Parts: sequence; structure tokens; C-alpha cells
Amino acid sequence: MLQLININKTFPDGTQALRDISLRLDTGMLGLLGPNGAGKSTLMRTIATLQAPDSGEILFDGRSAVRDPRVLRSRLGYLPQSFGVYPYISCYALLEHLAILKGLNDKSNRRRQIEKVLSLTGLGDHAARHPSNFSGGMLQRFGIAQALLGNPQVLIFDEPTSGLDPAERLRLHQLLYEIAKTCLVLLSTHIVDDIEHLSRHTAIMLGGQIIVSGTTRSLFSDLKGGVWQGSFEGSLPYGAILLGQCLQYGKPVVRVFSEFRPGANFESVSPSLQDRYFLCLRKYTEEVV
Repeated sequence: MLQLININKTFPDGTQALRDISLRLDTGMLGLLGPNGAGKSTLMRTIATLQAPDSGEILFDGRSAVRDPRVLRSRLGYLPQSFGVYPYISCYALLEHLAILKGLNDKSNRRRQIEKVLSLTGLGDHAARHPSNFSGGMLQRFGIAQALLGNPQVLIFDEPTSGLDPAERLRLHQLLYEIAKTCLVLLSTHIVDDIEHLSRHTAIMLGGQIIVSGTTRSLFSDLKGGVWQGSFEGSLPYGAILLGQCLQYGKPVVRVFSEFRPGANFESVSPSLQDRYFLCLRKYTEEVV
């Protein structure tokens, strides 16, 4: 459905935000995982045709969205990382305004679509309220509702769960899961749990590059037998890579990657996507430095 071929983007200050990005995407959800500043939002804006790449190609059903952005724009829904809403206007009225901007000129069809997205996002009972007074979770659901107008085939969600409480995150997870059954969903986030729960396919992005991509489980299954958790004092043995430090039941715990058991206080544990992410991050940081 959507193919990115050798996409590059450099900003006027010399920052190379995208470096030779190539991906092939079909119906379902792709999780784009990376820290702040990795280039995720730049890639999302480029795919959304809000900015053109310096070089490379974006193909949608075999047609160039670089030469003709309308090829993709007419089938696209986009929820940016941050967005504003007009005050003093109801949720329904604002959705109607946005639907008209998207070209839904037939009144009955427009009404059906608005009612459908309100129902899907659980906002039907709040249609008369002002979105400017919504909670964070409700506002994100409104953002998804407007993205769904026009029956898009490609949906881009940039950090949709950031700042939400656990209950709202779970509610949003279920909504995104349902949407991804029939659409291509690009989910960009730095929250590893969101990707691990939602995405069958994942790409890890660092420094404007796709470091690794594939089915989510395959990205960390090869770490089996190499991830250890425990406690230590002093320095790690040669070859061991620190993946993370945390407190567990009030005691400091570390997680490392090593071919051999790094110490008597360590136990072998099942690997996770977070382990792969931090392993990529450590190795990338060492290469850059």
C-alpha cells in the first residue's frame, strides 16, 4: 500500500533529520519507536505530505505522493503530537467544520460519518460539549475522530498516548487496535509499552535512521539467553552491556545484556522489546561518540 524509498531530509541549519529511510507498509499497525529527537515527527510530517523530502520517493498504491501529494492526502488521516481546538464551539460543530474542509460536502453523508466517528471514539454523549473543556484522554479521542473523517486508508498518530492516565491509555489502545484491522496505522511514540501491546511490526529509529525493523517479537527473540537481571557493585564484566537501572520493591536492580552470566547475583530473564531498544540505543550512542 505505502512504500518509502531512500527518503532523506536535511533542515536549513544542517541537521540531517532523515537518512535513507526505506519501508514497505500494508494494512495493520507499524510502531515507530525512538527517543525524542530521533526524527519520528519529521518522518510523520513527510509521509503526511506536509513537507517534501530532499530526495527519495513515497509511493501510495504505486503512485508518487512526492510528485502529486493529493494521491495520499485524499486517503490520509493525521493526528499530530500536539494540536489545538477552537473555543466556544461544540464537538459536533467542529467535526462538521473539519469534515467540510476534507471535502465531505454531502450533508447526509457528512452527518453519518460524524455520528460514526463519535460512536467509535466514545464521544457520542459529549457531542454538544466544547472540546476545549475535554480531559486529555477525551481530547486525544477527538483528535482520532477528526482523523477518521473521510474514511482514510492511512492513519498517522504521533505520540497519541503521551500524558494520559493508565485507564485512558488502555481505552485508547483498544480503539487503535480496532482501527488497525482495516487501515494502515503508523504509530509514532517513545513509549515502549504502547508498541509492545499494539504493534505486530516495529521499526526502531535513532538519529534519523531506521536501525532495525521487523515483526515486533522477532526484534527481541534473538536476545533469549543473553538478558540478565540482578544487582552488582563496582563495574560490569567485560562485554556486558547495561540495558537499564531501576528500583524494584525499594531495591536497586539492573538489567544487562551479556553472553555469560555477569555475576552471582544475576538471573536469566525473558527478553523484551525494551531490551532491544536500549541495546540499539547503547550501541548507537557508542558509535556516535
